[in-house]
Amino acid sequence: MSDETFTLPAFAKINLSLRVLGRRADGYHELRTIFQTISLRDELTFESSTGERIEVLCSAPDIPADEGNLVHRAATALRERFGVRRGARIRLEKKIPAGGGLGGGSSDAAAALVGLTRLWGVETEVSELAEIGARLGADVPFFLTGGMALGTGTGADITPLKDAARRHLVLVTPRARVSTAEAYGAIGVTALTKAESAVILPISHMEAESHDSLREVWSNDFELVVFRLFPEIERARDALIEAGARRAMLSGSGSSVFGVFDRESEAGRAQGALVAEDGWQVFSCATLSRREYRQAFGQGAAIL
Repeated sequence: MSDETFTLPAFAKINLSLRVLGRRADGYHELRTIFQTISLRDELTFESSTGERIEVLCSAPDIPADEGNLVHRAATALRERFGVRRGARIRLEKKIPAGGGLGGGSSDAAAALVGLTRLWGVETEVSELAEIGARLGADVPFFLTGGMALGTGTGADITPLKDAARRHLVLVTPRARVSTAEAYGAIGVTALTKAESAVILPISHMEAESHDSLREVWSNDFELVVFRLFPEIERARDALIEAGARRAMLSGSGSSVFGVFDRESEAGRAQGALVAEDGWQVFSCATLSRREYRQAFGQGAAIL
């Protein structure tokens, strides 16, 4: 039994493209998206505990630390899958805004699966962890891959893509909170990407590996409805453009927007200009390649 204590990162993501293709027979929506990990991160510290109790301690008081937390649910699911009779104490240091469309909860769950596999000495493979993760949330399997990847189905079917050049980003998360269910409910049939138009999207496996192909995928089908429901989020997007972003768009179903800058210094100046906005969380960060993602996990990368 290991008594080690260690810390793993849980990186955020943005969506370089997000198309909603229609409603599936199971009630979920068919998606096609390009995920990209970024350097903004939470941190999870793992340590053994006596007995079988799962204890989650979170730095953010508005985030539940009980069975409603995805980290707690990930630990329970892993233990049940492999018959583990041990407990753990997990300290979650939150930096990624909750409910911001940046995948923080899903990334925390993926890091929990990787960390507890190490803490408890569980013998498994990433495909099995992805299967467990998909039951926790559609984005969780992506965070067991990292870098840039194509997500299809509900977003849980992941195809790794060749990483593009490093991009400097500024993220803005206004005070508005977008309910994912509300966003899907508002998008409506008329706003869905048509099946016939989907075939011309340049995100086939081969084309999406080309950096040039990404020029055409900067589109998010949620923008129209989210900006209509929450004008403050659209104002944040416009503020990024005014601050010099080459392009700016919504991530996921919101509420965060991100701007892409040519240079780190330009991103820093934009962050400085926007941080004074009341109620806005503003972060300067960068895209994270799959190699960088794996390296950041250290010993935990063995499973990835």
